[in-house]
Amino acid sequence: MAGVLAQRIHTTQGGRCRAALLAVAALSLLMAVPCFAASASGPGATRIVHRAGRIVQIPASIPHQAGDMVDSRIVPDLRWIDAHFPIYISDGYSGPLPGSGRHVGCDGCHTKGSDHHYGLAVDIVPTSFSSSCDASWRPITRLARWAEPRQNRPVHPFRWVGYDGDAGHGCGNHLHLSWNHGPAPEYTVVPWVEVFTAGTTQYPARQEPPKPPPGPVGGVTADPQPPTGGISPRD
Repeated sequence: MAGVLAQRIHTTQGGRCRAALLAVAALSLLMAVPCFAASASGPGATRIVHRAGRIVQIPASIPHQAGDMVDSRIVPDLRWIDAHFPIYISDGYSGPLPGSGRHVGCDGCHTKGSDHHYGLAVDIVPTSFSSSCDASWRPITRLARWAEPRQNRPVHPFRWVGYDGDAGHGCGNHLHLSWNHGPAPEYTVVPWVEVFTAGTTQYPARQEPPKPPPGPVGGVTADPQPPTGGISPRD
């Protein structure tokens, strides 16, 4: 009887040990699987793109002001953002178009050295615009906090995030996102841009992009973002 009891205890302990080991193994497996959903703060891994870029039209699948353009190297990032946050881009590149001189975007809306003058900044509002900070701005506020969890501490690849606490920006006005980039003369294409690693994932186009919201067009005058000109790429 004592032997049978001892065997049962040994078997039970062994089962518990095996169960514990299986639980640890399962947890390790889950931790090893990468998560490609939008994290709480920023896109995580980024990379430096040195290939030549162009100022191009924002794809029709991304809701935007007609005629808005950006550097081609941030288009995948904009697709990723649009796939995770309902957005409307009210301004992108602003200035004479490289190679043609034709003016694109708003006229005189941004200060000298603005990243809008490189096609590496966008102004964002809700798809259903309201000039009051109402429920329509919640996704934009989440996007702003994702890109800048702490005031004046944007996560990579963003160089500057303009929202609540920044003059001329914020809930009820607009969100400004700038990408890190190399130095270049104003109104030209920069040598490199920092982008998401996840941004290379393609997402299906929306079948019916929402109609333009009746909000402000082309950003704001005197965009008070920090002086630009580029930074050194990270190793």
